[in-house]
Amino acid sequence: MTTLKKIRILIVFYMVALVVAGVTAFPVELELNILCSLFSITPDTISQMNDTMQPLFAWLYNVKEGITETNAKYPYLVYGFDWLAYAHLMIAALFVGPYKDPIKNKWVIYWAMFCCVSIFPLAFICGPIRSIPFFWTLVDCSFGLFGILPLLLCTKLIKQYEKEVAADEK
Repeated sequence: MTTLKKIRILIVFYMVALVVAGVTAFPVELELNILCSLFSITPDTISQMNDTMQPLFAWLYNVKEGITETNAKYPYLVYGFDWLAYAHLMIAALFVGPYKDPIKNKWVIYWAMFCCVSIFPLAFICGPIRSIPFFWTLVDCSFGLFGILPLLLCTKLIKQYEKEVAADEK
């Protein structure tokens, strides 16, 4: 498999991951209802859970209730989730440039790596301000950690591809 093909596979993987992450923001109330239903998360079951899972499920149930009440009373506030989804879709579209010409557009990969690193201060500063439990802050940070891995590999491959292109031009 050529270096260019490996780069393109990584970029397509990244674009798909961004689209999936974005699209899941649209039906957030439905997803929370399904999640609470699958795990039988109710106020009664939460009180009977062990100490390990209780904080997570209590928080998920609280989030579900908050989203449900907000959608019922103030649906325009949940419009923010639509914009979050839209931003993911537009960021995914930005990767068309590096897909077409990874050398010329490698700045997009570097920018995305910056975004992955920037998740950490955002999560650790804003999480406590918004009363986000620490375990969920770690989940948010995992997007930066796991997001940067394919990008690091992609930058390595782009450097290799640059050398190949330079050798071919000689």
